[in-house]
This record gives sequence, C-alpha cells and structure tokens, in this order.
Amino acid sequence: MEIRTLRYFLAAAREENMTRAAELLHVTQPTLSKALKSLEEELGKKLFTRHSFSIRLTDEGVLLRNRAEDLVRMADRIEREFISLDDITGGDLYFGLAESFQISYLAKEIYTFKKKYPDLSYHITSGDTEQVIEKLDKGLLDFAVLAETPEDTKYEYLVFPRPDTWGVIMPAEDALAKKKAIAPEDLIGLPLFCSQQGWDNDIPHWAKDTMKQLKLEGSFRLSYNASVFAREHLGYLLTFDHIIDTSEQSGLVFRPLTPVLETKLYIVWKKYQTFSPIARRFMEQLMKSFHHETE
Repeated sequence: MEIRTLRYFLAAAREENMTRAAELLHVTQPTLSKALKSLEEELGKKLFTRHSFSIRLTDEGVLLRNRAEDLVRMADRIEREFISLDDITGGDLYFGLAESFQISYLAKEIYTFKKKYPDLSYHITSGDTEQVIEKLDKGLLDFAVLAETPEDTKYEYLVFPRPDTWGVIMPAEDALAKKKAIAPEDLIGLPLFCSQQGWDNDIPHWAKDTMKQLKLEGSFRLSYNASVFAREHLGYLLTFDHIIDTSEQSGLVFRPLTPVLETKLYIVWKKYQTFSPIARRFMEQLMKSFHHETE
C-alpha cells in the first residue's frame, strides 16, 4: 500500500466524484480509477459505492479514511523534518492543547523562539486529554498540553508556572451570582455543564459526598460553547477562570469554588522521543524558561 495511493483515495473520498478528484490530483480519471480498484483488491474490501455521478464511502471506506489521514499526515511530517534537518532557521512544531489561560505562557515561548528561528512553522490542534494524547502517541504531535497529571512511565513533562482555578460561569443577573464563592451545596439540583474530564476527575475531589446530588446537564469539550448555553439560562458552567469573557458587557460572571479547586497544567512529550532539530531546541528553551518561572 503506497502513500500515493492513499492520497488518491483521500481525494476521491473528499470530492465524492472521480472526475473532480482526478483534476485535483493532476492525473487522468482512468489512472485514478485503476489505483482505487487495485487498493480495493489489495484490502479485499469494497471502499466505495458508485453511482451515476458520484461515489460514497462504504463502512470499510470510512475506516480506511480515518487511518489513511493519520498515515498521510505522518508521511508529510517525515518529509518536512528531513527537509529541515540542515535548516537552522526553521522547521515545523506540532502542538495539541487543552483549554487554559496559561496557554499564554506557551504563546510567549513560541513568539520568543520564532524570533530566533524566523522560518518556524507551528501547527495547533485543541482538545481534551483523550484527543491530544491519542495524537501524541501516534507521533502526530511533538508536544501536548494537558490539564491532567501525565503518566510518568510514558511521558516527560514540565509543569506550567501557575495552576488553573475552577469556578462557575452564570448570567450576571442570576441569584447565585450574588455569592462571592460557590460551595457544593449551592449547586444541588441545578443543571450543570462541565467537560467530561473535569466532571470525572476534578469535581468529585471538590464536591466529595455532595457529588451524588449534583446533576450534569451536558458535557462540552469547548467551554465557549457551554458558556453560550449558560448565557441562555440553560445551566451553570463549571470551568477554569479566564477562559470565558466575563467582562461587564458579556452578561456573564465568574464565581470561584469554595473550597478552592485548582488544576495544574502540564506540557508533555513521549519518553525517549526522537525530536526533530527544531523541536529539540524548543524543548530546551521551554525547560530553561519554565525552570526560571517556577524559581
């Protein structure tokens, strides 16, 4: 199975039309059709259902698309890394990021690094721990930022200079907004929004015995989307401070939890990872900078 054939397959899957896919790939339609037919024969599965003017992925085709996207991204990354081996002015860095105001620390480090290496290109993907760790383990990322303690048997990591503080986002006119801080018993029976990761790992440590009386109305991977629901009085959002705009114009307020609940943020990479030259230089800068910040 060749990478070129997987590129052909992905183009056909994306366009759902052989003619358009062939034009984008700069090959003839018979060449594309022959390559895809050979791929189906190699795998022993039908990948497309063909109609008069379009094609659709079968269930097996959907599975291959998900795997092929990772393989092609990895191939592209390897090519770029080898091209940049002798390039002392730049290269590519790949990050997977959790939501946190502390990402500003990372942004400052990238800004400083880019001044030294002006041809640097960086690629950002966001998600919860499950999403970014999967990409890190597959080798699609150099670094991941997690709001969860990493497994020290698998990863090396640095702790961000400050922890994130949990609280509740709600409409400014809500009766609960009159409180200076929110205790577990204040939320009993109320519809709550939270990331699934936070609900499973962080909130139980704070709520303790009250946890069984708290109701998760909905889980969100992105706090911004949850804040829209909170603004419409559909529930109360449990999240970190500084992620959501709670200025006077926003109509929302943040109230910290009591007792205080904090979560540390980590930047991690795989143990024994073979870094590209630019990624190793960035890691060395991070280690020096974060050590200085925490002194």
